[in-house]
Amino acid sequence: MAVRLIFFIFLLTSLMSCSHNRQDYQNTTPKFDIKDYFQGRVLAWGTVQDFTDKVTRRFCVEIDASWQENNGVLAETFYFDDGEVSYRNWQLVKLAEGKYQGTAEDVVGVAYGQHAGFAFHWQYSLQVPIDDEVYTFTLDDWMYQLDDKRVLNKTKMKKLGVTVANITLFFEKSSASLTCKKD
Repeated sequence: MAVRLIFFIFLLTSLMSCSHNRQDYQNTTPKFDIKDYFQGRVLAWGTVQDFTDKVTRRFCVEIDASWQENNGVLAETFYFDDGEVSYRNWQLVKLAEGKYQGTAEDVVGVAYGQHAGFAFHWQYSLQVPIDDEVYTFTLDDWMYQLDDKRVLNKTKMKKLGVTVANITLFFEKSSASLTCKKD
């Protein structure tokens, strides 16, 4: 019994310590810079999965992005499958060495991010209204540039260090005629 317990603790510790970091992507291409990618109109489609990986929500996001030197605005409109529409306006600042910081209405404090090769790692705390309460979650957000038009995003949403949801998005630079709204 003690041997099984020790093995289980070793296995759990090993699995918990396995994670990637920005340096894993440092020498990859294409080099991803969110200032270059998020220019003009970008659309994204995504899902929210609960802790069992069951999809609980689907959504589409229309993003209008603009930059004045190193200051950017990403105006996001979210259209959820249940009819909810929500908004987020990111105020971004490009810092030295591929680092960024940002604020938004529902972000607690300041978000921090950094590029490495084809990846961008972004971390922040987000306030999310659920029923009649507002909860604060920590988001660990990874974006991966696939080509000049497409980016894949995977986000872990955590509460007290425990992953409670995963969010997956697919971004695509779009023409003005493509929208989230259904006719």
